[in-house]
Amino acid sequence: MPRSIFSINRPLTAAELIARRRDLVRLGLAWLAMMQVMMFALPGYLRIDAGPNDSIEVLDWAILLMNWASLTLAIPVVLYSAWPIWRGLYHAMQQHRVTMDVPVSISIVAAFIPSAVATVRGEGEVYFDSVTMFVAFLLTARYFEQRARQALDTSVLGKALADLSEPLRAQSDRVATVFVLTQMGFAFLIATVWWMTQPEHALDVLVALLVMSCPCALSLAIPVSLAATHASLATYPDMTASERTALFARTRTIAKQNLFGSLGWHVLTMPLAAVGLVTPWLAALLMFVSSLAVMFNAWRLYRLPERLMNAQRRAPPSSQAAA
Repeated sequence: MPRSIFSINRPLTAAELIARRRDLVRLGLAWLAMMQVMMFALPGYLRIDAGPNDSIEVLDWAILLMNWASLTLAIPVVLYSAWPIWRGLYHAMQQHRVTMDVPVSISIVAAFIPSAVATVRGEGEVYFDSVTMFVAFLLTARYFEQRARQALDTSVLGKALADLSEPLRAQSDRVATVFVLTQMGFAFLIATVWWMTQPEHALDVLVALLVMSCPCALSLAIPVSLAATHASLATYPDMTASERTALFARTRTIAKQNLFGSLGWHVLTMPLAAVGLVTPWLAALLMFVSSLAVMFNAWRLYRLPERLMNAQRRAPPSSQAAA
């Protein structure tokens, strides 16, 4: 009996098991590197111009060493952990499509390359903490999405749930495509304005906007909602026709709440990033928070049949007979 919305209701194939192990290794490496790089970035956050000159020199030397250590840890994250992103970018280029891997890959390159150059030169801003955090959060969201899709056993879905899922997925794809194209155009336009006025902050704003253009929560909205519904059907196989109708109706509502709620979250935070109030690492955190919100909202579907049954048991006998 499933106990979560990510419960797998069928045996995974050998290829799926191998792919999941690789995903977990990439995910674990990204999280370990992120935690270390965040610690290495602390001296840079603590640096201030006030104070004795010798103290500033010592701190600058520590920052340089930490930047090299961060670069060493960020390289395997960018090349190995983020490999699914580069593969997705390659497929998108082959098919002449704009997928979520396009802004994601651009944001990683835009943050990593200048950071590596600044580390080698020994001067300038570095964004290794933002890069590793973004990759770690993105892979976590994608892992949840993959688990949600695997939880949907298409052999037992039934026509009703299949008819429910297809329109929702099509709507999600359309919304995500329009959002990515709009956000990328907005990001480069705003970055150009910053470059013309305050070029020292242009890269910060561009990276933050590109990170926020990743529609992670949008891509999770429909799969986790359908996974929660499927887990409910598997957990409560004795649901009546009226209870299933109520569950499917609620699924449409929750799925659209997730879809347009995550879209609204991006739209509300975009102006903050455009005026320079959202740093790249904070943009990655906001992206991850929106993904978690989508999953928690979808989890309510898993608890819906229990509430329906409890309400029916509490109903007066006369009302049950009338039903």
